[in-house]
Amino acid sequence: QVQLVESGGGLVQPGGSLRLSCAASGFRLEHYAIGWFRQAPGKEHEGVLCISSGGTSTYYSKFAEGRFTISRDDVNNTVYLEMNALEPEDTAVYYCARLPWGTLLYDYWGLGTQVTVSS
Repeated sequence: QVQLVESGGGLVQPGGSLRLSCAASGFRLEHYAIGWFRQAPGKEHEGVLCISSGGTSTYYSKFAEGRFTISRDDVNNTVYLEMNALEPEDTAVYYCARLPWGTLLYDYWGLGTQVTVSS
């Protein structure tokens, strides 16, 4: 069955970096775009970044520009979110999701990985 599993979260100090992974199984990753989203306590779900099947990145939010990058490794069925210059405001659960070609709706989601930015 289709599965997306996030990993790489944890506790990091302000200014630090983390690389999150989204491991895909049950489908051919190369045919899908993958997006990263996050939800902080008491806040709404928000988009971070998306990468198309061809490797084009789209930023969903300005906070990610200049600090976050997304990449994909279709051979190893994994999408990465590289986060730099982290701030306490980046504390959230980060999720990856699958976007079928030709649609605007993400159809499968992972369970998320917690990122905490604190000194």
